Amino acid sequence: MNHRIVRVRGRARRMLSAMAFVTAVLGSSAAVAAPVTVYKTATCGCCEAWVTHMRESGFEVAAKDVTQARLYEIKQAAGIGREAASCHTAFINDYVIEGHVPARDVRRVLADAPDGVRGLTVPGMPLSAPGMDVPGRSERYQVLALDGAGGTRVYATHGQR
Repeated sequence: MNHRIVRVRGRARRMLSAMAFVTAVLGSSAAVAAPVTVYKTATCGCCEAWVTHMRESGFEVAAKDVTQARLYEIKQAAGIGREAASCHTAFINDYVIEGHVPARDVRRVLADAPDGVRGLTVPGMPLSAPGMDVPGRSERYQVLALDGAGGTRVYATHGQR
C-alpha cells in the first residue's frame, strides 16, 4: 500500500511538472496573442495591409475606422509626436504601436518588456515595411522604441542598405 502512495505521488509530481510547463508555454503565447486594436482611416489601404500582416502573424486584430481628426486626437493622447507619426495607431497590452511595425518586433517587445519602453514606431511609410512592401523595391528603415518622456531610440533595423 505504501508503494502505491509513492507511485501516485510520483505521477502527481510529473503531472504538476507537465502542467507548469504547459502553463509557461501558453502564458507566453497568450502575451503574444493579446488583442491588438488599430485605429485607422477607412480609405487607407496600407493600414489594411498591415492589419492583414498582423493577423497572418497570429495576432487577433480589431480594426476601427475613424476620421482623420479623431486619429490625430488618438495619436496626441498616446504621446505620438509628428516626428514619430505614421498612418495608423495600434494598442496592445500597455504598448502603443505606431505605423508599419513588423509583427516580430511587436512580439519581441511583448516578450522582453524592456524598461522604459512604452511603444514602438516606424515613422512615415517606408517601402518594405509590412503593409508598404512593393515587389522588387526595398528601403532600409528603423523601428524606434518610444520612452515615457517623448524620446526615441533605435529598437530594430530592417530592409536593405
